[in-house]
Amino acid sequence: MSDEAARMSLRRDMALIRDAALKAVDPFAAVLRHLHLEGGLLHVGTTTLPITVAAAKSSRRVFVLAVGKAAVPMTAAACQVLGDIPVEGVVVTKYGHAASHELPSTLEVVEAGHPVPDVGGVRGSTAFLRCLRQTTTDDLVLLLLSGGGSALLPAPSPGVTLEDLQVTTDHLLRSGANIVDLNIVRKHLSSLKGGQLARMAAPAPVIALVLSDVVGDPMDVIASGPTAPDPTTFAQAWDVVERYSLTDVVPKSVSAHLQAGLRGEVPETPKPGDGLFDRVHNVIVGSNALAAHAAVAEAEALGYAGLLLTTFIEGEAREIAKVAVALAKSLKATGHPVSLPACLVWGGETTVTVAGQGKGGRNQELALAAALGLEGIAGVAVMALATDGTDGPTDAAGAVVDGSTAGRARERGWDLRAALHDNNAYPLLADVGDLLLLGPTGTNVNDILVLLAL
Repeated sequence: MSDEAARMSLRRDMALIRDAALKAVDPFAAVLRHLHLEGGLLHVGTTTLPITVAAAKSSRRVFVLAVGKAAVPMTAAACQVLGDIPVEGVVVTKYGHAASHELPSTLEVVEAGHPVPDVGGVRGSTAFLRCLRQTTTDDLVLLLLSGGGSALLPAPSPGVTLEDLQVTTDHLLRSGANIVDLNIVRKHLSSLKGGQLARMAAPAPVIALVLSDVVGDPMDVIASGPTAPDPTTFAQAWDVVERYSLTDVVPKSVSAHLQAGLRGEVPETPKPGDGLFDRVHNVIVGSNALAAHAAVAEAEALGYAGLLLTTFIEGEAREIAKVAVALAKSLKATGHPVSLPACLVWGGETTVTVAGQGKGGRNQELALAAALGLEGIAGVAVMALATDGTDGPTDAAGAVVDGSTAGRARERGWDLRAALHDNNAYPLLADVGDLLLLGPTGTNVNDILVLLAL
């Protein structure tokens, strides 16, 4: 097989593997797998709740509150399960993600900004709070949570403005803060995050179906844990600000609020052991591991020896690229860790410390760095995929690169190292045709990295 034929074969297989991974974490199907209604009883995970109030012989009031990039398909599935049971509530999702399914007119749909919160998110937060203030013991809150929920539901704390949140979020993102550190700060600048939505919903029972976009699926971190006990504190939030050298650049209101929390003048988020969580049932319905296993299974069906390395990848994107390149060289030279043809899969979420002025995202940066290391190596391809279809602040999902990417870019006048230095992967990868443009996928479970070698 010629080098070009091998290259095209790898790309065809990569597309099939990508589609299998995304299908495995389809949010509509995930909700249907975990939520069932039978004989007036709603079953979710190991929990069963009556959907009628026995004393009144009438249906519970069901508040559907959904937030995240997969909010619309998750809501559509929940409404299908509930059937004729009336619902009311709010659905908040990212711009461009609202048109995938038709929802009942009793649900308000709000589109908002991500990853930096905007006025749409404030409007959605206000609508959430309005619903939560109505709940009673006889009601049910069905929360449908997916990646992006933290930015999409800002609910700024008193005294903190939307603009203050925007500036703080932008500084943290550019500093290379990971999702855990970012959400520690977000939880202490919000009225809904860090278990506070559960506190607002009390005394109503809460069922939260969660599509995880965080490494390891920690409930207190996904979308900043609105229905999970929060083990973090104001002291830890301030430590994040200090650790990323942001004490002199975050807005004064942010500093003042965090410092007030340190002095005990602002109530802490609800902690593990708080009795309010006795009425809360959190269920993970989809995760990065599910997508990664599906990718391996599809690769094996295509004839590759498949191996899932880990779903806990974190760190600088260009450093993780070096690991991918090293594995590619090992496969080609020794047939380890699996024999050729081989497929290695790993998942997680990298970060980028932004120093340049270019356009890109973590997966594009990883792919560009990998392309440099793979230059001249035939029969190898690497895919870096954001499962939500939007990598960083761009409309790309990532990229597929191979041993020819760097050479093709140079032929078109690109200096790859300069582009990497300027965090400018997007235009280069677009110019050579290696960018992945999928549009919103309707799901969000972190990133999937795939290495194929012949």
